[in-house]
Amino acid sequence: MFTVNQLKATRFGFGEGLKALGEKYPQIVALGTDITSSVCMNFFKEAFPERFFSLGIAEQNSVGVAAGLALAGKIPFIATYGVFSALRTTDQIRVSVCYNNLPVKIGGAHAGISVGSDGATHQALEDLAIMRVLPNMTVLSPCDATQTKLATIASVEQVNGPAYIRFGREPVPDFTSEDLKFEVGKGQTFKEGKDITIIATGHLVWEALQAAYELKEQNINVRVINMHTIKPIDEDIIIKAAKETGLIVTAEEHQIIGGLGSAVAEILVKFAPVPVRMIGMNDRFGESGKPEELLNKYGMKAEHIKIAVKELIKKK
Repeated sequence: MFTVNQLKATRFGFGEGLKALGEKYPQIVALGTDITSSVCMNFFKEAFPERFFSLGIAEQNSVGVAAGLALAGKIPFIATYGVFSALRTTDQIRVSVCYNNLPVKIGGAHAGISVGSDGATHQALEDLAIMRVLPNMTVLSPCDATQTKLATIASVEQVNGPAYIRFGREPVPDFTSEDLKFEVGKGQTFKEGKDITIIATGHLVWEALQAAYELKEQNINVRVINMHTIKPIDEDIIIKAAKETGLIVTAEEHQIIGGLGSAVAEILVKFAPVPVRMIGMNDRFGESGKPEELLNKYGMKAEHIKIAVKELIKKK
């Protein structure tokens, strides 16, 4: 059973991973777009000021600059709020980065509904859908701060082309270890079970684990998979879970249209059709509020996952 080491925002893992990469690879450079400290790029800036470039509030321009630096042999990182790094810059990422398959790494910060009081305009709930549809793009959605550090490092050491790394603002349970191997494209079984499978990503992996352990007390044996890579997604672990447990619940802090749930369903419909229930944002915008209140209102807490599991179990 996983236990919480500390409460830590996943954005700190991104900053730590970027700094670690800077220490190892001199070709790593970073581009700031006015919110350097908010996305923890200040870790890199303070360690390597000569390799950090502040471009101001110019997210679209930063992608073009990053593409140029990549063509010159650098490995550039851009990071800003996910609504800007994935949505505002989609055209530039598509044409300048993905079309040329350049090693530009993009940090999508403050993702999900748990940004809280910033409200709908700053809650990235569509970024996974947009990024995963782009050819050549790798999409990473780690579960806690420690894994975000590993994912950031892996975006360079395991991915030759562009990569999008999704992370959040608020402190969340940090429950994994750096000893837990991170392999791009390979999901992780965090809990075994034979009755039903929860496939979760990002912050909702912890909620899924809490739901699973509480359901165990009710004699419902739940498998929990951490799907930290949305693209390329691990088809084998999904198919195996479907065939062995017969039921799937997906959980994501994202629109259920186009995100993890859709990606899982695309695999199941081809190779192992089973009943699926999706937990996430149901085709609407968020609002301002405290993170926990919003997660509860929009049905993304462990209690909501438990309800979905019980409803689906009735079909078995």
